[in-house]
Amino acid sequence: MKLWGGRFTKPTNELVDEYTASISFDQKLAVYDIQGSLAHVEMLKECSIIPEKDAVTIANGLHSVAEKIKNGEAVMSEENEDIHMNIEKLLIEEIGPVGGKLHTGRSRNDQVALDMRLYLRAALVEISQLLLDVQKALHKQARENLDTVLPGYTHLQRAQPVLFAHHMMAYVFMFQRDMERISDSWKRVNQSPLGAGALAGTTFPIDRQYVAEKLHFDGICENSLDAVSDRDFVVEFLSNASLISVHLSRLCEEFVQWSSAEFNFIELDDAFCTGSSMMPQKKNPDVAELVRGKTGRVYGHLMGMLTTLKGLPLAYNKDMQEDKEGMFDTVDTLKGALGLFAPMIETMDVKKDNMYQAVAKDYSNATDLADYLVGKDMPFRESHAVVGQVVLHCINHNKYLMDLSVEEFQQFSPLIGRDIYDFLAPEAVVNARNVAGGTAKNRVEEQLAVARQLFQINMEWIEQHKQLIENDENA
Repeated sequence: MKLWGGRFTKPTNELVDEYTASISFDQKLAVYDIQGSLAHVEMLKECSIIPEKDAVTIANGLHSVAEKIKNGEAVMSEENEDIHMNIEKLLIEEIGPVGGKLHTGRSRNDQVALDMRLYLRAALVEISQLLLDVQKALHKQARENLDTVLPGYTHLQRAQPVLFAHHMMAYVFMFQRDMERISDSWKRVNQSPLGAGALAGTTFPIDRQYVAEKLHFDGICENSLDAVSDRDFVVEFLSNASLISVHLSRLCEEFVQWSSAEFNFIELDDAFCTGSSMMPQKKNPDVAELVRGKTGRVYGHLMGMLTTLKGLPLAYNKDMQEDKEGMFDTVDTLKGALGLFAPMIETMDVKKDNMYQAVAKDYSNATDLADYLVGKDMPFRESHAVVGQVVLHCINHNKYLMDLSVEEFQQFSPLIGRDIYDFLAPEAVVNARNVAGGTAKNRVEEQLAVARQLFQINMEWIEQHKQLIENDENA
């Protein structure tokens, strides 16, 4: 008989068991289910709801069950539906009927909400560490390429030269926003729903705050209906994960482009590429392509969760069983991508000469010619038109701006002197952008310094919260 089967007169149809069971995927919550149960049973003892000897027996039994799960000795049954009922059944088998007292004053509704919050807390810390590793890898490439000039693009057309270091730092700050979104979301994840019962609380004189403090939550969910039906924290995580995926995918797209023969700006290490089964010459950036491809998978989980929640009345509904697989898969997808990204970035070869040659063979210094004329007191709109004519002349004569003689320049404006070449050299064009956040070398060095300070803040947050997670796991 099911642990909840007292009012039923016949067993559940086997197809129903198969269709409704979640044990195939919610086994990931086992360690967190036991953590929550240990805190819950200690609270039951402290509140004199169950005798101390029973609480000790239950706690010892839970530790024994945890060890068997860890060693692969515990058999999970689809008949017992989910991780909560499986653990309770294992506990009763371990210590006898007293194990049935564990569920006093709680429901699977508040129990699963607790487990998911505990799981997500640990995942956020892991993902934050991996994000920081990626930031540091980008920062290292930036430091090593402070003199490497790269074509900057808009509309995928060459626009203005930038430092390769400046380009890398753009992603550092993207991932910094991701870090900050994760740390900010912690306060909404870290609220304890346990004690809300099925939806309305419980008649037992429990101490919800005691359990919350025992599990290092910042507080409790204030409304029992909201506590069991809230999955905002899952949606927020999936949204944040989608933005991380956006940033990863954009960088992947650039790696794919840059490693092609048409760009030839970088070469990814062999360890992060694959070959063709037919064409022996091929070296494919498959890791970058697959990370880019899995972005849609993460988006799908976000949309799936939003769609599941949009029509649900309060409080818990079985639809909400759909909250786990998408969250689990997103965590695994992100961890997999981020874990590969840091070493892939660290080991890639930056082809500095090819980048420089690309900058030397385009018209991305045209704005500087216009600015040069503005410095000679020509209105910008007039200088813009003049430079447009110069560029057209170059295109018609298969030349670049630096190829023109002073006499050719002066056909378009007598204001142009021999000092123009100092203005149009790639290094000069880059360093002319000497404004806060610009691509001038000294400004990029400032960005590097700011990032180092942010890394320290990130590391302190990670260490603080990692310690919290480890304390809970050790307990």
